[in-house]
Amino acid sequence: MTKILLFNKPYGVLCQFSPSPPRQTMKDFIQVPAVYAAGRLDADSEGLVVLTDDGAWQHRISDPRHKLAKVYWAQVEGIPGSDALAHLVRGVDLGDFTSRPAMAEGVDEPPWLWPREPPIRTRKNIPTSWLKLTLREGKNRQVRRMTAAVGYPTLRLIRHAVGEWTIDGLAPGKFCELAGDPRHLPQK
Repeated sequence: MTKILLFNKPYGVLCQFSPSPPRQTMKDFIQVPAVYAAGRLDADSEGLVVLTDDGAWQHRISDPRHKLAKVYWAQVEGIPGSDALAHLVRGVDLGDFTSRPAMAEGVDEPPWLWPREPPIRTRKNIPTSWLKLTLREGKNRQVRRMTAAVGYPTLRLIRHAVGEWTIDGLAPGKFCELAGDPRHLPQK
């Protein structure tokens, strides 16, 4: 039977199982053999990583052709106005590609937020705010590049959901294995 794991990746952890001293990798948290990430997060990002032992599922979960929504919470420097949010929604020209249309909204700090170690850098005279972005693609550092392109650099980035799978109730550094029949991929 196919295994699917949900892992809440902490800040600074690499999305790989091979050792990379002095950095921690997923191997330091997950001792389940033969599972691999279906999409990655960079070391500076936190949140949901879906893992599976099935290559076909790995591809289906991570491939943008299947349009599986990925929800990110981004703490940004400054307070984006309606023009910046509209630009994120339309798609942002990032030079090497233009992002697909996304959902973007200003939100309050999430109530489930945990403290980050080390804390984000802040500047005394520049406020921070939170955005909730929903993408149906996931290119390298895409959310960070998008928010920077519209003038609001990302200070903290958390992937909250992939499809219907979320990190709700899953502490940083913890994982759970899904029960039931994984053949039914969430389409949200």
